[in-house]
Amino acid sequence: MKGFEDYNFAKVMDYPDRKEDLFVFDFSKGYDADFITTKEWGIGKYNEQRSNMYLASQFNNERNIHMGIDIWTKAESPVYSFWDGELAYLQNNDQPGDYGPTMVIKYELGSRPLYALYGHLSKKSLEMVSLNRPVKKGQKIATLGSQEVNGGWAPHLHFQLSVEDPKEADMPGVVAPENREEALETYPDPRIVLGNLY
Repeated sequence: MKGFEDYNFAKVMDYPDRKEDLFVFDFSKGYDADFITTKEWGIGKYNEQRSNMYLASQFNNERNIHMGIDIWTKAESPVYSFWDGELAYLQNNDQPGDYGPTMVIKYELGSRPLYALYGHLSKKSLEMVSLNRPVKKGQKIATLGSQEVNGGWAPHLHFQLSVEDPKEADMPGVVAPENREEALETYPDPRIVLGNLY
């Protein structure tokens, strides 16, 4: 995914500019919601093999390679569109362990579209933007959901890119190790948009 160096993307959240102010979590050793909430801003890495984190039934106890970047902070924190695009899909993935309220925005960047999933949002986010309507760079499109509505997770944004049309407001946020290489081609590193967060 070369060719994005000249874009001046907007931030998707109001996280600090200095990397040292962003705590980078290591979920290869497990998930501790209480520890996460002690940090004002935290990052969950892309292409990380995570341990004892995805225990809900839809993961079949085998999907654990993370295909997005997580930005952990307080519920109700604002979320922004990084570029001009169009809201393609919107739904509430309300199964335990899932994304909760979710949107996918289609962006035209260069010669092909790029789809971005914004997951773990608040319920009111489902009414902040409209399907098939444009969104602007820097526009507030959502807020983070609480643990009660976002699938049961400590509040965070799951941000994931796809070079393929997902056809719905959903993408596999984690994949099984045997599907890792193919998934890395379909779901590129979000740092091409977010910048070098870690």
